[in-house]
This record gives sequence, structure tokens and C-alpha cells, in this order.
Amino acid sequence: MPGPGEVLVSIETYSPNRGEAFLLESPRPGWRPGKDVAGTVAATGPDVTWPEVGTRVVAHPESGGWAERVVVPVSRLAVLPDDIDMVVAAALPLAGLTALRLLKVCGPLAGKTVLITGASGGVGHYLVELAASQGAILTVVVGTPERGRRLRELGAADIVHDVTATVGPFDVVIESVGGDVLPQAWARLAGRGLLVWLGQASREPVTLDFFDWSGAESGTLRKFSYADSDSGEGDDLATLVRLVHTGRLHPEIGDVRPWSDTCAALADLVARKVRGNLVLKIDPGAPEPAAVPDEP
Repeated sequence: MPGPGEVLVSIETYSPNRGEAFLLESPRPGWRPGKDVAGTVAATGPDVTWPEVGTRVVAHPESGGWAERVVVPVSRLAVLPDDIDMVVAAALPLAGLTALRLLKVCGPLAGKTVLITGASGGVGHYLVELAASQGAILTVVVGTPERGRRLRELGAADIVHDVTATVGPFDVVIESVGGDVLPQAWARLAGRGLLVWLGQASREPVTLDFFDWSGAESGTLRKFSYADSDSGEGDDLATLVRLVHTGRLHPEIGDVRPWSDTCAALADLVARKVRGNLVLKIDPGAPEPAAVPDEP
């Protein structure tokens, strides 16, 4: 049951993330997967007056969201308007928070040239739409034309399939692939530009040569963690909910499946077979899902 400052959420939908699939290969003691959930408040802690039981919410628990119920601090949730579907809501937390906080790190983008690698995932779709609305001139790197089509609709000016095919220099580079891609992206950074490194989806280490002058001579390289933020999860979730509610943000739902399909869903995420976010729906009458393998 929830304690002080907490509520119990009855989960209707949750969204697994590719990073969680990797963490399952060598999980930390006590860690349980599940950070993106949507549902209704089933019970409240002894001091909680808001939200009330029965309130529709989207939440970002520390862990444990791949379940029928999860305890969540009030500070890590936001109330959902009736017109936002639970499937859409579940796709908001991790990817949406990451994109929103990346833009805060990048600063004003109006009129700036921006390169985004690995752009066809959940974060990329949010990032492109939000950055384009600020007036950024966006070049995005995706694996196939099909994966880039929606990004152009959201505001990308140029779609390429390899960093080496880009035409720089770029004022801002947002890089999530690692391996050989990061130094290639650095080579296209404008003088005194900013490269924000937010991930290593390739799972390959990065090598940068300080004496390679093909990139920005005095650019800034910043490692980004979405958890390092001056604003709280609840406040930023409320911002994302408001943007969706007002039609200014459109979550990209790549697939919707029953929760019993969790294992296959994780395998497809790792293999990059899902564009945007994958959402799983809980049916209380459905059989328990198969055990998650150590290496999805």
C-alpha cells in the first residue's frame, strides 16, 4: 500500500524502453523494469489529498511499472484530461521527459541548424516536433526512408541515412548512437557549437582524437542524463500532457500489444523494428506473460 506522499496506480498501459531491455541482461539487485505507465489512482497514502482515488494519471515510477499496480510518489505523476487516451499517455514519460529536458540544455533554437542522430525512436519524434516548433532547422539521421517520413511531417528539413551524408556545419548536434557516429557528428559541428551526447544505442565505445581538427576547434561536448534536471518529473509530465492536450505534441505510437507479448516486444525494440513508442495494454483477465529472458 502507498505510504506518505504516494499513491497506488492501477495500470492500464505501460511502455517498455530499449534501454530497459539492455538493463535486463544484467539487472541491478532489487531493480524491476517499468518506468512509463498510465492508469487510475486506486489508493492514496495517509497524507495525500491530491490526486483523489479514481483520477486518471500518467506516471514515471523509479521502477516496477511492468505490473498491474505500482506505488508512485505524487511528485512523479501528472493528471490526464479525459481526451488523452491511456495508450498515448503511456508513451509520454521517459521519451518525452528526455526530449523536453534536452531542449532545455540546448537553449533557444530559433534559426539554428541542428543535427539529430538516431532520430526515429521515441525520443527522436518528440525532439523533432518540439525543436521544429521553436524554429530550428533540423537534419535527422535515420536508418531507412520509411522511418524518416513521419519526421519530415513533424518538421525535419532534411532526412539522411548516414551522418557522412549531412551538410554541415551544425550549431547543435544531439547524438545518441555512439561508436563511430559520435566522432563523425563532431566533425560536422560548427565552431563553438554544442554537441549533446545522450546515449550509446550502438553499444560501441567512442574514440575521439583531440588533435583531429576536422570538427569544431573549440566546441562544447556535454554528456546528458535526463535524470539530472532542475525541474521535477511531475512538473515536466504536466507540461507534456498540456502540449498533447493543446495539439502541439503528437506522440508516435509504433505498435500496441497485449502485456502477454512483453518478451516479443522487447526483442523487437532491441532489433529496432518499432518506430516511435511501443505500448502494452493490461487485460486483468489475460494470462500472465512469459518470463522475460536474460538476453531479450
